[in-house]
Amino acid sequence: MKLRYITIVFTAAILLVLAANLKETEAPKYQAADTVSLNMEYARIAEGLAQGKKREDIEKDSGCQILLASDADYESRVMEAVKKGDTLLDYNADGEEAGYPAGKIVFPGARERLGELEKDVQSRMTAMCLLVLLIGYGLIALIYVYFIRPFGRLKQFAADVAKGNLDAPLRMTKGNYFGIFTESFDLMREELKKAKEKEYLANMSKKELAAGLSHDMKTPVAVIKATSELMKAKAEQSGGLNLAEVQEKAGVIGQKADMLGQLTDNMFHATLEELESLAVNPLEVPSTVISHVLDKLRVHEDVRIHSEVPECLVHMDVLRFEQVLDNILNNSDKYAGTGIDITFREQPEGIVVMLRDYGEGVPEDELPLVKEKYYRGSNAKGKEGAGLGLYLAGYFMKHMKGDFDCYNDGGFVVNLFLRKAGLM
Repeated sequence: MKLRYITIVFTAAILLVLAANLKETEAPKYQAADTVSLNMEYARIAEGLAQGKKREDIEKDSGCQILLASDADYESRVMEAVKKGDTLLDYNADGEEAGYPAGKIVFPGARERLGELEKDVQSRMTAMCLLVLLIGYGLIALIYVYFIRPFGRLKQFAADVAKGNLDAPLRMTKGNYFGIFTESFDLMREELKKAKEKEYLANMSKKELAAGLSHDMKTPVAVIKATSELMKAKAEQSGGLNLAEVQEKAGVIGQKADMLGQLTDNMFHATLEELESLAVNPLEVPSTVISHVLDKLRVHEDVRIHSEVPECLVHMDVLRFEQVLDNILNNSDKYAGTGIDITFREQPEGIVVMLRDYGEGVPEDELPLVKEKYYRGSNAKGKEGAGLGLYLAGYFMKHMKGDFDCYNDGGFVVNLFLRKAGLM
């Protein structure tokens, strides 16, 4: 409620009370005697006496005194009325015919009327003071409800925000004088809550980013280590390494070092720009790139390719697709320890790359979970890992507008779907 409305209502109530009192004090019963009115009242009293009405009833109805000559205190009461300044009218002889002797009819004078006025004004002033007091209490209650209590809520609201509790809304009353004010505070709470949630998600994304990059860095490091050990073992054999083998293994080490460099760049830029996810930048590239990617992964010596890659343009981020294949092949080496068969199949909308090993596979009840973040199967005990390999593979394929599927079929099978360019 607006403050000016409260002021207007309070002022109007006081003026109405004063007007009612002024009107009442100007009533005829408080004014000087009116001869015409007295004569009319006299005639009405005389008529009542003539009709045989009781004197006491007539006095009560007319507010007068009827003094009959036959009264024992007639003279003294007449003298008292004269002293008080009352108006005395002679009662004519018609009263005797009705059984009443002659006498006087006394109407209250100015002094008695003033006394009545004083008493009435006192009672009315008392009533007016009580009414003003009630109105004042009502005004105080309105001020508390519409002005003071909202500030109390703001105090509690500020304490909650200071404690980090951003879920409790600030209650607002429709028509509240501070409605817009409190609404602004509640909007501030909602914005702070959103900012806090964004900060939390950003921190979680950074942690996931660091975990993902760390996981992906392990793969090229493992390849470099395995290649180096293979070179060392062959060098210790009687025949040693020929130049072609040295060049091939050195090329593998160089490629993995390049991958490490790119992953390190990813981490650096993610830290600088506060990226919320690992960037995937798919381009339209020839499908034959898949063969080149597999050539880089020759360190996995038990990989067998059984068909040619169908030639077309596909939607792919080459680096991320290499990470996908690397993760799957490393998982197969770690958990299956068998050879891996790779076949290609062309579909109207893209190419399917199928990778199959011949291990024990994954328990059926765990299949829906293996692509979840940080999930490690029951067969992962005693083996290094963070539960991110298949999750990242699915994440990268999804952001290349492709697909990732896995199931058991005489071993563990993974299908990677690359969408043809122009069919997005």
